[in-house]
Amino acid sequence: MDNLQILIDAPIVSVQLLVDGLLIGAIFALAAYGMALVWGVMNIINVTQGEYVMLGGFIAVVLGDAGFHPLIGVPLAAVLLYALGWLLYRGVIFRVVDRDLFISILATFGISIVLQQLMNQGFGSDVRTAESGFDTWFLFDNQVTVSQIKVLAFCLVLVLGTCLVVFLKTSKLGQAIRATAQNARAARVLGIDTDRVYAATFALNAAICGATGALVAMAYTIHPYIGLPYTVRSFMIVIIAGLGNLAGVLAAGLGLGAAENFAGFLLGAEYQIAFVFGLLVVVLLIRSRWLDRKRQYLK
Repeated sequence: MDNLQILIDAPIVSVQLLVDGLLIGAIFALAAYGMALVWGVMNIINVTQGEYVMLGGFIAVVLGDAGFHPLIGVPLAAVLLYALGWLLYRGVIFRVVDRDLFISILATFGISIVLQQLMNQGFGSDVRTAESGFDTWFLFDNQVTVSQIKVLAFCLVLVLGTCLVVFLKTSKLGQAIRATAQNARAARVLGIDTDRVYAATFALNAAICGATGALVAMAYTIHPYIGLPYTVRSFMIVIIAGLGNLAGVLAAGLGLGAAENFAGFLLGAEYQIAFVFGLLVVVLLIRSRWLDRKRQYLK
């Protein structure tokens, strides 16, 4: 209640929370769009989403430690994670395509545990960040601070999202991905190699998460075992926005970022992740009830 009173007495605090929430929300949205892509095309819920984000972040950290600017980690992480996603598809995921959805959850959950342990062994268990060297803006008589790297990350998210939409609409592979998402059997009849499309889609999602992780490492913090909250956020955003709806994914991501930031302030930082998981339960209940009403209406 004391923190709520602070928001009432000092509205400028709400401005700070809203700005920070919107900036991190865009990053949530980018990772979520990758999950929506895999889910919509392959009917697979990828539980390794958060681990891909962390891997991309560690690539930026390693580059920073080696004397390079962490921004180089954005394209590099995308390329390396694309290769990793392709290998994982060829080694594991192709076996669960067209199988029960629960099987894909188990398979990707197993991969996530392996990746967590490998990151812990390779990069250590400390909380890490990549120093970008960017400054901070002070607004409203120095009452609101805005990190320049967070603003840059927000802008890059919009650019990457736009490039992804253009790629899916104009490129040959992008059109094949969209056709496979609409009807995989018909796509095969028309001569599309759906196995290649699935591999490219899974790898593309990993690349998106890798670039996202590099931005997270510069703007926030990373750790081998904090990938799960990013997976949960992505899943919740996709449930709210639906598959293939970039504008809806962005809006849901921004809303989640703002809500999570306010909840962390009001309830305490230690309950912020608990709020995310609790909100997921609420969203699933509302979505389930809405689907039940829709089925009754169709009857």
